[in-house]
This record gives sequence, C-alpha cells and structure tokens, in this order.
Amino acid sequence: MASLLLFIFASISDYFDGALARKYNLSSQLGEVLDPIADKILVLFMLFALTLYFASIYIGFISCIMLAREFWVSALRDLNARNLNTSATKVAFLAKIKTAIQLSAVSLYLFGLSFDLALIIFLGDFVLFLALIISLKTGLTYSQKTFSKLL
Repeated sequence: MASLLLFIFASISDYFDGALARKYNLSSQLGEVLDPIADKILVLFMLFALTLYFASIYIGFISCIMLAREFWVSALRDLNARNLNTSATKVAFLAKIKTAIQLSAVSLYLFGLSFDLALIIFLGDFVLFLALIISLKTGLTYSQKTFSKLL
C-alpha cells in the first residue's frame, strides 16, 4: 500500500511540476531535458521491479521493448541536435499520453497488489500493452520525421 501511495504522489507531482512550469512560464532547456528522463526512470524502474516481483516474462519483455525505444529516441534526439533539426523529435502530445498510460499501468499493478485483486492486475497487463503500442507509434513517428529531413 505504501508503494502505491508513494508512486501516485510521484506521478501527481510530476504532472503539477510540468503544468506549473508552463502556466508561470518557468520552463527551461534543462527542465525539458531532465523531466522526460525522470519519467522514464520512474516508469521503467517500477516495471522492472514488477517484472521481478511477478516473475513475469510479459512485463519484462514489454519493458525491454520500451527501454529500447527510449534509447532509440534518445539517439534520434542527439542526431537531430547535431543536424539542427530538433523539431523532428520535440515531445509530441501522444508521447505525453503514453507516459500517462504507463503511469496508469504501474498504478493498476500496485493497486491490484495492495488489495489482492487479480482482475486489476490483468487490467494492468492490458493497459501496459496499450502503452507499448503508443510507444512504438511515437518512436516510428520520430524516426520518420528525423529521416525525412536527413534524406
């Protein structure tokens, strides 16, 4: 239960951090770089912990694909920065939705564990798969935008 509450607190504080920064025009280049990294650390570390807890090949496999996508997008961002094409990998709205869905999946797993509800854990599996689909879609979109400018 404590892990669920702590995770929800971290997720909500991440949302308000970005919302307040935009509202009061307090965003910075460093914040734009570090915020997505913090999101990835929070989500992927929790998914890896859940993989170990459940001994789940399913969660582990999806987590590894998501991690590979994050490395790929980071490489694209570096390539675009070198070629002065940062707009190709600017954070898309769908990518923000992806993060929210990933956070929801982890929350469902933790909620299911906290209250011993197998149906909620199964729902977490479904939501995690949805997050994977969106992750792949946004990774593909970033790739297309990057390579259409380079070729």
